[in-house]
Amino acid sequence: MDLQTLWFVAVAVLWTGFLLLEGFDFGVAALLPVIGRKPADRHLMLRSIGPLWDGNEVWLVTAVGAVFAAFPGWYATWLPALYLPFVLVLFGLIIRAVAFEWRHSHHTPAWDARWTNVITTGSLIAALGIGAALGGTTLGLPIDGDGVRVGGAFAGVTWSALLGGIAVLGYSMVH
Repeated sequence: MDLQTLWFVAVAVLWTGFLLLEGFDFGVAALLPVIGRKPADRHLMLRSIGPLWDGNEVWLVTAVGAVFAAFPGWYATWLPALYLPFVLVLFGLIIRAVAFEWRHSHHTPAWDARWTNVITTGSLIAALGIGAALGGTTLGLPIDGDGVRVGGAFAGVTWSALLGGIAVLGYSMVH
């Protein structure tokens, strides 16, 4: 096995690890309004992902870093073509992290409900963004022969990106 194949397998394993581990967290948070109707149920659901939610994001950082280290040309073409989905992913992960930390600073029902909704929203946004990025690459990215993105900011918004977002969200919910 040559070095490129080895790195490609490593990148695939890292992305798979991220989707498996973080997919569970996305699914639990997305189902909070449906299954966690009582505060005790929501508390139990959030405690199931509480100790590990931030550690799972290391898989994403490592996967993107591995693409950058092993395949800089791929990284230089791929990431700018998918800025919109990845900005959504980062936004979703950031607001979710803030909500996880702030949810426990006060213990009033209104406070808990507000931050639980932010956790759900952040997880939905991040799952849809990851799915849109992965789904958008299945039919190809809007790039020219030099590897430069073409089209406007929404050129990557395609049916495959939309279906990819829905698929990752659905996968996360049944995970």
